[in-house]
Amino acid sequence: MLVYTIQAISRSKCGLKGGIIKPSMLPIEVKKQQDPKQIDQVRIVPRHGHYVVEVVHTKEPVQANVDPSFCVAIDLGVTNLAAITSNRAGWVPRLVNGRRVKACNQWYNKRMKELKMCLPKEDRERVTKQMEQITNTRNRQINHYLHTASKRMIDFLVKEGVGTIIVGKNPLWKQETGMGKRNNQNFVQIPHARFIDMLTYKAALVGIQVEVREESYTSKASFVDLDPIPTYTPNDDEEHIFSGKRMGRRNRLYQTKDGRKICADVNGSYNILRKSRPDAFADAAAKGIAAYVVQPVRLAIPV
Repeated sequence: MLVYTIQAISRSKCGLKGGIIKPSMLPIEVKKQQDPKQIDQVRIVPRHGHYVVEVVHTKEPVQANVDPSFCVAIDLGVTNLAAITSNRAGWVPRLVNGRRVKACNQWYNKRMKELKMCLPKEDRERVTKQMEQITNTRNRQINHYLHTASKRMIDFLVKEGVGTIIVGKNPLWKQETGMGKRNNQNFVQIPHARFIDMLTYKAALVGIQVEVREESYTSKASFVDLDPIPTYTPNDDEEHIFSGKRMGRRNRLYQTKDGRKICADVNGSYNILRKSRPDAFADAAAKGIAAYVVQPVRLAIPV
């Protein structure tokens, strides 16, 4: 990686003064989008088959009008990239569409398989230039959508006054998935860790705290029935029994003890909040917690 500090970037009319970032002695020009005073450095990063120009700039956090005691939980998934819930009265759960990322990965897998089949059998591990091009295109499309989705989510949470985000994430959740071949492929190919990083730094810029919480058994336990949620431990042979059950992966529904069907991702998100904040629904339990499980609403993501 080649690093250019601000002293090695042209400041002439053909450089920063003219709205162009031009590293010294390199035939590279990038249109400036930041204030020149905020630019710290320019990095030339080698990738497989190409180079990436990264412009690093400083942005001071601006504290938004948010309440740290107002928490939301986020359950990450595939068809629904994120399910956002809260224990605040009147809150309607939000779903972030993940079909764009899912479709992009499905097209990529199909096209890569076709290109590999065109190669001789003994040479199918080779990566051609065309494979590199579609891989780069797919990575850029997914990064763009994740950036757009995370920005839209933070803007929405600031508007609502949310001060704390609790994100569910398990260690080795990509390596130990057991959802079937197709679901495993869809889940593993979505860069959820990168998405969490994007949410974290965007939240820090507006003064929102982000907590990453272990989420074992949150998709199996019934939120409506207030099932106890154990924590996964290696070599634990104890069988945990829950009131409800997940009704398959495709229909994305969860059936409670009394037969009601609710969104499985919303159920998991509520359980993440309940696991992180055990007293979050103490008052609601006395009044009837089912009132919290309402029809979720899509959070519009411009593409």
